[in-house]
Amino acid sequence: MATITELKSAVRETLEARGVLPELRARMRAEVFSALDEQRESQPALSHENLIINELIREYLVFNRYRHTASVLTAESGLPEAQLDRQFLADELKVSQDASSKSVPLLYGLVSHFMNSGDDRGRVFLQGGASVKPPPGPPQ
Repeated sequence: MATITELKSAVRETLEARGVLPELRARMRAEVFSALDEQRESQPALSHENLIINELIREYLVFNRYRHTASVLTAESGLPEAQLDRQFLADELKVSQDASSKSVPLLYGLVSHFMNSGDDRGRVFLQGGASVKPPPGPPQ
């Protein structure tokens, strides 16, 4: 008869071989964040800018198959479960797309744009968002 230790080891190896273990760990982390958030004060509503930024990050994470990280981001940030429409994001950012740019996350195009444009010293002037405020409480 197998011992508990041998059984745990066999289950762990099976879950790893199936590629399920990382997903379970990420899901558990997301559930822990969700449980902690229920006990804390309710989070303030996401500002429009934070919603767009978080959605750009989620699109990047999903594209690169960082699904577990994306699920934790969604749970911790208060993003809606359903992703925002990509065209909506592009419209909000006033970005035009062609067929090749539609095949990668918008964040890639934005980074490429800023890396390949600028003033005569290679710098782009960034203006802070007027409605962006740091979240309440100490930084985590």
